[in-house]
Amino acid sequence: MNTDKKVISVRNLYKRFGSFTANDDLSFDVYKGEIFGFLGANGAGKTTAMKILCGLSYPTSGEIMVAGLDVYKQREELKKNIGYMSQKFSLYEDLTVFENIRFYAGIYGMSSKEIKTKADELLQKLGLVHARNKRIGELPLGWKQKLAFSVAIFHNPGIVFLDEPTGGVDPVTRRQFWDLIYEASRAGITVFVTTHYMDEAEYCDRISIMVDGRIEALDTPEALKKHFKAKDMDEVFLQLARKSNYQE
Repeated sequence: MNTDKKVISVRNLYKRFGSFTANDDLSFDVYKGEIFGFLGANGAGKTTAMKILCGLSYPTSGEIMVAGLDVYKQREELKKNIGYMSQKFSLYEDLTVFENIRFYAGIYGMSSKEIKTKADELLQKLGLVHARNKRIGELPLGWKQKLAFSVAIFHNPGIVFLDEPTGGVDPVTRRQFWDLIYEASRAGITVFVTTHYMDEAEYCDRISIMVDGRIEALDTPEALKKHFKAKDMDEVFLQLARKSNYQE
C-alpha cells in the first residue's frame, strides 16, 4: 500500500432515491495497492456506493475522483481504467473459457496478439489449460470465481472492484481466491472489496463499516478490534449493527 498516492477520493457523497438516503455524507480515501474492505449489512448502502465509484450510477452530490477521473464527467474513461466483478457471476455461461477472456479483453481495447499471449499465461497459471475450450457453465463454482477475478484484472487496471466475490464457495476456495487478491495488491492493483464474511475482513489493510448509509467506522482490523474491545471482527460488526435504525 502506497499512502502517498490516493487512487480513490470521496468527499461528502450523497445518494438519494426520493426521500430515502442510501449514502449519507460518505468521505474516505483509498490508496494505491491497498486492499480496502467495504462492509455493511444488507441495505447499508455499500453496493450503491460501489456502483457510483465504478461509473455505473450518478451520485446525488459530492466530490468523487477514481483513478484520477471525475465520476460525473469522465465515466466512460473511468470504466476502461478499472476492473469489476459483480456479486452475481459475471462471465457468460454459454461461451468457452477462452471466448470469455477474448470478449472482455476486446472491450478494453487489447489486441488479438496480446490477448492470446496473456490468455495462455493465465490459463497455465490457474491450471485451466485443459478447460480452454470448455463452456463456463461446465466449470465448478470455485474455478468460475477465480477466472472471473482474473478476467477483471486481465487489462491491468489500477483498481478492481469486487462485490461479495466469494459468496457460495467453500472455505478452501475462498482462501485460494484471497491469494489471488494478495498477488494483485503486490502488483500495485488497488482492491476495493465488499464481503459479508467477517474472517475475510481480517485480510484487508483497512476496513470501512457502513450502518444505515453512513460510515460508522474506518481503520485497520487491529485498530478496530482494539477500539471496540472485541476479540474479532464479528464482535466489531455486531456492536455497530446494533445501532442500525432497522434493528427493533
